Amino acid sequence: MFKRGFIPSGLDAATVLELQDRARRARGAILSMTSLAASGHPGGSFSSLEIYLLLWHFANVDPTRPRMPGRDRIVVSHGHTSPGVYVSLADAGFFPVDDAVAHFRQAGSPFEGHVEREVPGVEWSTGNLGQGLSAGAGFALGARFSGTGWHTFVVMSDGEQHKGQVAEARRLAVRQGLTNLTVVVDLNGIQISGRTADVMPVDVAADYRADGWNVIEVDGHDVSALYRAIADAVAETSAPTAVIARTIIGKGVSFMEGKAEYHGRGLTDEEYTRAMAELACEPDLERLRSLRAQPAMTRHLLIDTPGIVLAPTRPRMYTREKDTDCRSAWGSALADLANENPDTPMAVLDCDLAVSVKTDAFAATRPAGFVQCGVGEHNAATVGGALSACDVLTFWSDFGVFGVDEVYNQQRLNDINQANLKVVVTHCGLDVGEDGKTHQCLDYVGAFRSFFGWKVIVPADPNQTDRAVRAAAAMSGNVAIAMGRSKLPVLLTPEGESLFGGDYAFRYGSITWAREGTDGTILVMGTPAGAAVEAADMLATEGLRIGVGVVACPLDLDDSAMDRAAATPVVVCVEDHAPRTGLFASTAQWVASRGSAVRVIAHGVDSYRSSGAAKELYAAAGLDAPGIADAVRRALL
Repeated sequence: MFKRGFIPSGLDAATVLELQDRARRARGAILSMTSLAASGHPGGSFSSLEIYLLLWHFANVDPTRPRMPGRDRIVVSHGHTSPGVYVSLADAGFFPVDDAVAHFRQAGSPFEGHVEREVPGVEWSTGNLGQGLSAGAGFALGARFSGTGWHTFVVMSDGEQHKGQVAEARRLAVRQGLTNLTVVVDLNGIQISGRTADVMPVDVAADYRADGWNVIEVDGHDVSALYRAIADAVAETSAPTAVIARTIIGKGVSFMEGKAEYHGRGLTDEEYTRAMAELACEPDLERLRSLRAQPAMTRHLLIDTPGIVLAPTRPRMYTREKDTDCRSAWGSALADLANENPDTPMAVLDCDLAVSVKTDAFAATRPAGFVQCGVGEHNAATVGGALSACDVLTFWSDFGVFGVDEVYNQQRLNDINQANLKVVVTHCGLDVGEDGKTHQCLDYVGAFRSFFGWKVIVPADPNQTDRAVRAAAAMSGNVAIAMGRSKLPVLLTPEGESLFGGDYAFRYGSITWAREGTDGTILVMGTPAGAAVEAADMLATEGLRIGVGVVACPLDLDDSAMDRAAATPVVVCVEDHAPRTGLFASTAQWVASRGSAVRVIAHGVDSYRSSGAAKELYAAAGLDAPGIADAVRRALL
């Protein structure tokens, strides 16, 4: 057991010898687990090993309480070096080493091929290279906003350093003054295809220095020098620090050292025997195979993402006297949440669009919680996910094409990590208007449909937006709220009352009936809702009673409301979205799963459209009131 904390005086000789011996035995365990699984990444695990051993033995973490409040965060960006991570965690006491070795890459085991958050001691699921520094920046911000003094360490490979997201994260860390963030780069000079200098040359130290980081270069296998470098980094208060650790892939086994082929394969039986002899470790595969036949003792660690407890807030009331865009309603509700919950840690991430996405009011109200990420959406999405895992109410607002389409993988990883991020995207669909094709996000529902945990909310007018934002803030898990750009009239009941005013409370999954009808049903999502109601009223003058159900949660349709829609002869799905992945897809899926005989008609956006005023684009697509009425008439023929 080592004393926790990186102290400037360094390690004594006895501790250095003990760590060197632990590293030797850990290398044997890495070879056994990758040989037993007949797959894995032993080479990089060897080069990163001393880094891992030092971090998990000396950082402020507790193996008996992996989710201890106030603990240091350790993020491994090159998650394929999981063998090195697992044996280091085991050596530090998080779980038995035999359990990790025997059950590595086995179905049902927590010890997957890339590190996952369910493993005790692992803070963030990674493996898609280039994500770790952004996650680390999120955790470092979490320490600031929560008022907790933990330090965040990020271990990275050299092969991922040329990725654009890494540069975005480097610059954000300096801009935000994240001196509680230390990066250790395993500079072994090798990646899958060979030497990093041949694949894509990068001067790693120069890049960090150019972006304002303090840089320390060190021998990554010299535990005494590496420890001092990390201790100096932790003590540094002028800038975040990057420790560039020069290492050797396959370090410790002569025929593996410096060889790219051992980046991603286990050893043959003959190689395994030779390597274990060099390490003075006993081959142990037969015993380990017997253990592999039994269930793993280490259980998946529960990831708990509770919603943030908020004080009740008074919703705003919008009327027909003045049209308002949903994005302004979102911005006002956000400012209200900040004002009425002054003691709740809150953060809003922006990518140079605060005025357009209406987060400027929050920035004025709570400037310390406003995080400007510049034009760096990939980084912002991951930073937001990690920050939301720190009990900080975290919003990120952007245009739909940036907050959904551009960062699909980052949002997928937020799903895997079961983050608690609230993404609010504006300028969705054809309602982006004059910006044209490149900015028409037509899959703001469809993209999230591919995930398993995201909730999606598409409000229909400013009142529903206001109430949806307040409700989403307290929801657990990742939530996306999507809206357009244009100012909209408040939706009214047949009696002239606000449809989403008065006692209306947003309930996730519910469908609100704007009009009753038995001749057919319009299910409408988002911005075209007003036109759909107008179309139903036009058809009523022709003697057709058409119901209008306003769907705000297209991925989770309310059964009772859908039964009501399916009782009519036809359902027309109206949406500013590609129908095959939007509301029509959800409706068709529901109808098919129920064996209903109702006909379902798609009426959405069937192609990218030109630039133009949103009203003109809607008319051309048949999403104005006359176009929707015509679609219903055709459906009833």
